[in-house]
Amino acid sequence: MPFTLLGPCEYREEIRKSRFIALAAPVNSAAEAQAFISAQSDASASHNCWAWKVGQQYRFSDDGEPGGTAGRPILAAIEAQEMDQVAVLVIRFYGGIQLGTGGLARAYGGSANKCLHAAPRRELIARDQYRCHCLFAELPQLKARLAELDCLLERENYDATGAELQLAIPAPRVAELQRLLADISRGRIELLSL
Repeated sequence: MPFTLLGPCEYREEIRKSRFIALAAPVNSAAEAQAFISAQSDASASHNCWAWKVGQQYRFSDDGEPGGTAGRPILAAIEAQEMDQVAVLVIRFYGGIQLGTGGLARAYGGSANKCLHAAPRRELIARDQYRCHCLFAELPQLKARLAELDCLLERENYDATGAELQLAIPAPRVAELQRLLADISRGRIELLSL
């Protein structure tokens, strides 16, 4: 089962006078991953090498380091930690001592691995998406009970009588959600698949 990070994390180390700063964050899309990398990259650094993985999509960059010595080892660290929906940026400030291709791969991959290993994580659970309409009087009770079902409230749009809710729930819990909705609304709320 894949994991993602609970929030951003950081790891720093010095290897033969070069400083390596590994930054990682959870992301939901390729655009979010690229935005994280752009925002966190340090223009004064020697290299800003990165990798990200979101489902079946992944990208990596060596940012001027010899081919295959930075981005690919960072991606390998993401996969070794069974992570998904994660972006990792490793910033290097060159210290004057050449590390060689093997040393670079170990430094970049090792920094990424240590950063991800120490970070708080959560299991990624496949969720199905549904929508339903809830009256204002039913809304507080429903919202209070969603966490019990590991159900996420992804969007709510209000109208004159209540709110149209978009929910994401693990497939085995859908029947429980339907019972909860029936109990709260006396059978009025209909759960519709997206």
